[in-house]
Amino acid sequence: MAPTRALVTRLVSAATTTTTKSSRPPPFAATATACLRDSSSDRRRTYHSYDHPPPPGAFNNAERQILSAAYRHVPEHGFTHKALSLGARDAGYLDISTNVVPEGPFSLIKYHLVSKREALAPRSAEIFNAPVDCVDGVTPDVAAGARGQLLTVPERVERLTWERLLANQDIIHRWQEALAVMAQPSRVPASLHELASLSDEIYHLAGDLAVDPSWYTKRASLSTIYASSELFMTNDQSAGFGDTRAFLRRRLDETGSLAGALGSIGQWVGFTASAGLNVLRSKGARI
Repeated sequence: MAPTRALVTRLVSAATTTTTKSSRPPPFAATATACLRDSSSDRRRTYHSYDHPPPPGAFNNAERQILSAAYRHVPEHGFTHKALSLGARDAGYLDISTNVVPEGPFSLIKYHLVSKREALAPRSAEIFNAPVDCVDGVTPDVAAGARGQLLTVPERVERLTWERLLANQDIIHRWQEALAVMAQPSRVPASLHELASLSDEIYHLAGDLAVDPSWYTKRASLSTIYASSELFMTNDQSAGFGDTRAFLRRRLDETGSLAGALGSIGQWVGFTASAGLNVLRSKGARI
């Protein structure tokens, strides 16, 4: 038990640091959705980086082709080399090379995380009946209000978080295997970074414009609430994952302090570390 406890302690320390530093608050009060020209198509598109333009995509073209094809095999084969090999074949590659997908199965997990996060923006437009792009300087929240669709920020956060959880339903029976991979020490920073990005995306899409210290605590709390709800979902047998949504709503209602958020991070890291050890033991490792 001692080695496991030591591993969890190290991961909790990494989680706390990442949650604190993963995102930066807006430097000015005027942080509503901005627009810029997309030079490749001359379209207006939104962004919400307060200091820098959007970074390059997480995957190059070859990686995206293979991972997109491989993802279709995840429900049957999991986040494994087998799924990657089948995806490479489907994408027209003779075999899969570490030069193409250097992180192996973790790249497939990351593809799931990134693609489902990116899908939230167009989905939010459907849910809230608001445009994704700027329209004559009007932000999506204002446009939604004009249609009589006003919701509070907490209500929007709950709805978007639930939408993201629902995006796991086709692979939820494989997600504990993915958590075991994500719990590996070398994968924890990237996993927590994506979790922080998801929380920031949800609050942005929900229309949160706060610039006080709660900017940090709200995102830290949402990160851990999402993670704990995701873990709950892996064992949820209720119709339509109704128990998971009830759990999510309870956690959102209960949250209110950074101390509680940090405790939830510890629970999540402890669970994923334990899941990783159990998977390794199931493969015959003497741990």
